Amino acid sequence: MRHRTTRHLTLILLASVSLAACGKKTAPAPDAAVEAALGAEAIAAESDRLNQWFDAKFEEQLDFSPIQRTFLGDKKDYDKIDDLSEAGEDAQLAWMRAAAAEMKSSFDYDKLSPEAKTSYDVWLYQLDRAEAAANFRRDQYVFTQMQGPQAFLPQFLIVFHKVDEPADMDAYVARIGGVARGIDQLLEQAKTNAAAGARPPLFAYEGVIAQSKNVIAGAPFTAGPDSPVFADVKTEIKTLLDAGKIDAAKASALEAAAKTALVEKFGPSYQALIDWFEADKANADKIATGVGKLPNGKAFYEMRLASATTTDITPDEVHAYGLSEVARLHGEMEKIKEKVGYKGTLQEFFTYMRDDDQFFYPDTDEGRQAYIDAATAHLDFIKAKLPDYFGILPKADLVVKRVEPFREQKGAAQHYFQGTPDGSRPGVYYAHLSDMRAMPKPQLEVVAYHEGLPGHHMQISIAQEATGVPKFRTQAGFTAYSEGWGLYSELLAKEMGAYEDPYSDFGRLSAELWRAIRLVIDSGVHAKGWTEQQAVDYFLANSPSAEGAIRSEVQRYIVWPGQATAYKIGMRKILEVREKAKAELGEKFDIKGFHDTVLGGGALPLGVLERRVDEWVAAQKA
Repeated sequence: MRHRTTRHLTLILLASVSLAACGKKTAPAPDAAVEAALGAEAIAAESDRLNQWFDAKFEEQLDFSPIQRTFLGDKKDYDKIDDLSEAGEDAQLAWMRAAAAEMKSSFDYDKLSPEAKTSYDVWLYQLDRAEAAANFRRDQYVFTQMQGPQAFLPQFLIVFHKVDEPADMDAYVARIGGVARGIDQLLEQAKTNAAAGARPPLFAYEGVIAQSKNVIAGAPFTAGPDSPVFADVKTEIKTLLDAGKIDAAKASALEAAAKTALVEKFGPSYQALIDWFEADKANADKIATGVGKLPNGKAFYEMRLASATTTDITPDEVHAYGLSEVARLHGEMEKIKEKVGYKGTLQEFFTYMRDDDQFFYPDTDEGRQAYIDAATAHLDFIKAKLPDYFGILPKADLVVKRVEPFREQKGAAQHYFQGTPDGSRPGVYYAHLSDMRAMPKPQLEVVAYHEGLPGHHMQISIAQEATGVPKFRTQAGFTAYSEGWGLYSELLAKEMGAYEDPYSDFGRLSAELWRAIRLVIDSGVHAKGWTEQQAVDYFLANSPSAEGAIRSEVQRYIVWPGQATAYKIGMRKILEVREKAKAELGEKFDIKGFHDTVLGGGALPLGVLERRVDEWVAAQKA
């Protein structure tokens, strides 16, 4: 999103809040009361009509993404994946434009309820964001070591394509071919962008090649154990056979069909991807820097910042805020250092916590299981506390798992995948455990809260399960909101009684420091010309994080511009509106009501979130 359009939206939202604030009057005369009631009825009718329109349109929009349908537990188009070509992107954008025009011409904004106005604004905001991104299509990195389709698409088949019936397995086989087609389409985009000058650094090439080779290592492509997808195919077929849903002949036919799709379509697509990246990596930068080097790099980074933060913050403002927060958090960490009796400097304390064996689980299968067990125990503790802080609770369960071997990376960040809206598939908190020295015990607790409860699992599950807003709102994604909530939840967990061990509380501060450092490094790399090594050196000097985790993090920021800034910007806004609500409501402030207000409407741009909280405050005062 460009700054101009962001400011324009902000002015619209502020005008809406101002109009609402100015509307409080003395009790109306009886005839005015009748008129007001008729007005309320008209508002309810127009809002209901808009919500029905949204639900119909969202169903149309889902036709572009069989993958998203599967995430929602919907088996329509279960044998397909999305059209991942640029023509497919253009078709979706054209549909969004037409839908927005239809909405504007069919509905009267002034006759909508506050909640319906929010939905209207979010619908337009999503189009605005998509238009802005389309302007920088040639600047995008299509395949990288982070969030790359080469790893996600096989994971989608293995983890999210649920096989309950024989038809589901037929669909799985069809989707193997669909993944091959998707990889081919994305490779064409990567080639086009590389020709325009948008190549990720060499480490990204190496990551894509390694992950892609892992996907097609083993049968039926090479000798050895089954490859990840083929192993899953066999497991799914055996489950159907054992349940009596297919006979041996059908099982053999399904396995043969899957093998053919893998050998004739899937394997060649992945090999073509590997071959091109191997051939082109000589053109990739060995000394990694940010997107500022691209022909449209400055404007591209500003767009990514606006998209990630849903604000018009500038790179210089991001950098300055990061430096101030690093200094503040260092001061808080000094207090804990003194509390545990450490006599050296803060930097020496960082080294001590980075290197001392007491802060790590063994790099063994037993150590990895101990990590998962400890994270699960901390989440169970928080789960018992939730009713004291939230009125709305998630229905979906949460499980902690190790990342699948074919996509696991040493030191990579833990992450979360949502469950289904009906709770049939739980949310999953994934941890990379191939290098236990990159997974320090003091940071275990805080990461579990961020990814699980009261963090991403809480926020995303409540959004998906919401019934008072249109369905598209339950699936909307705004990084500053979701990651801001995740970071806010780390602090909230302390208010709920977590981090009894001072080293774990130091881990909490380390995690927030990590996000403050992200502000400095993301803007440093993409707007100030920092190299990867400069960023690593700054990170090492200012945090206790392990070097393996630091390098993985810095490489993430380099290929994912702007995203890392959303955490602190989002947290700052949530804390800001909470303090504002407390100041205005005094003893009437209810933390459960506040959290339900923040979470109950799904993910929102930060300006819209502030308006929502202001409306809640006004209602509490009435």
